[in-house]
Amino acid sequence: MPKSARVILSRRFMSALSAAMLSSTAFASSGEQPAIIGIPVDFILFALTLLGVALFHKHTLRVALTGLAVITLYKLGFTGFKTGDGVSGLLAHLGHEWVILTNLLGLLVGFALLSNHFEKSHLPQVLPRFLPDDWKGGFVLLVMIFVLSAFLDNIAAALIGGTIAATVFRHKVHIGYLAAIVAASNGGGSGSVVGDTTTTMMWLDGVNPLDVLHAYAAAVTALVIFGIPASLQQQRYSPIVKNEGRHAPVDWARLGIVVFILIVAIITNVTVNLRFNHLSDAFPFIGVAVWAAILVCVPLRKPQWSLVPEAFKGSIFLLSLVLCASLMPVEKLPVASWQSAFGLGFISAVFDNIPLTALALKQGGYDWGVLAYAVGFGGSMIWFGSSAGVALSSMYPEARSVLLWLRHGWHVALAYVIGFSVMLTVVGWEPHEPHKKGAPAAAAQQVMTPDSAAAK
Repeated sequence: MPKSARVILSRRFMSALSAAMLSSTAFASSGEQPAIIGIPVDFILFALTLLGVALFHKHTLRVALTGLAVITLYKLGFTGFKTGDGVSGLLAHLGHEWVILTNLLGLLVGFALLSNHFEKSHLPQVLPRFLPDDWKGGFVLLVMIFVLSAFLDNIAAALIGGTIAATVFRHKVHIGYLAAIVAASNGGGSGSVVGDTTTTMMWLDGVNPLDVLHAYAAAVTALVIFGIPASLQQQRYSPIVKNEGRHAPVDWARLGIVVFILIVAIITNVTVNLRFNHLSDAFPFIGVAVWAAILVCVPLRKPQWSLVPEAFKGSIFLLSLVLCASLMPVEKLPVASWQSAFGLGFISAVFDNIPLTALALKQGGYDWGVLAYAVGFGGSMIWFGSSAGVALSSMYPEARSVLLWLRHGWHVALAYVIGFSVMLTVVGWEPHEPHKKGAPAAAAQQVMTPDSAAAK
């Protein structure tokens, strides 16, 4: 885009943000929640930020930081925060979010180094021997990512999958296939309480791990629906290397480092959640554990520290959007039903699914397997809709375009709808009993009413 056009669009973008802020003044002075055509100004500002990310995908960090600054100033001047008004309210909000943000920063930057260790182990160069050399090879790789994500964090599964894809497809990976990698990593974790942040939140809140397991009825269906078209896209774009030729022997030390870091992350996560759950919101245990494991292994194999600045830059972009989403006035969800759960899948493609999951847990009355699939897999429909998507885009910057993602990754949205439909048909909508004492009465009524049973 020419510089003059970029300047004009930037001015229009900033003018739109300013107009949205100024239009809220009358509402703020009257004590009402500022809104335009019934839409809270907070959401309009966030939507403009996301639009800026889509239009200026080569300047995503600047756009995200600008949007965060505008939204923060708006809430300081007009509405205040959920934790209070003014600077004290902002500081209280940051104090509530800092553990999640720090953990995410540690994982994103740490897994960038882990991914590099895996690539330098030369194991990805050996994998073409075991993958079919046509489109089925790409599909088998997606299945591997799907299975891996059931036991690992979806960020790690996406980065490992992206690393393997870079090798077997000679660093030419189609955007549609990148969307499929993200969908496989999110879908694979949707039915496992250790495979995704949202399902882990449900587990920590008291939901039985078996109550989310039937999310796989939808996720496996979706894997087939998006996996085959994405693999065909990739095969036409850049086929798997049939003859990888000579390669260096596998560096088992680096491979051992990868396994060690992942084991440390899993053990830390399980230990903190089971024995020190009351401290989980007070310190970023997982992020610190990953970096401790990385540093312990430095004498054995030195990481490629030059990757850190770019990984940090990409992480700040993600954290800016996550923080913007946490500032939204999402204080109430519709009555729990399969329709509202279905809609949350599309919402999670734009808004952070962590606060959405927290609200659903507080409200109660959901079928947790249905909700786990919706908020987990739904974020795959847009590249910044999940942590796995943002992490993978740090490896493949060309994926940072909403329009290209939607155009070439159309099969992900289709797979979400078909997978959800299959799950409702096979398993049905079965709201679970409140898993906490003192749960809202509405949740209990939602479980017991004939209407909810008839919705199955």
